[in-house]
Amino acid sequence: MDLTGARWRKTVRSGPDGGNCVEVAGNLPGLVAVRDSKDPTGPVLLFPPDAWRAFVGSDPVRR
Repeated sequence: MDLTGARWRKTVRSGPDGGNCVEVAGNLPGLVAVRDSKDPTGPVLLFPPDAWRAFVGSDPVRR
């Protein structure tokens, strides 16, 4: 899949010291892409938007 148009943003749950950094691109049609910011050319996980919202909404740390 071509992700050259993806607009990546660091998630708010990423660590401030650069150790645990996750980036998300939500501007892709019908997909949410997730990657490790320390390895931007590495593997990318792709989720349907509904699955991503369910995952993010189930964060046990927020409860």
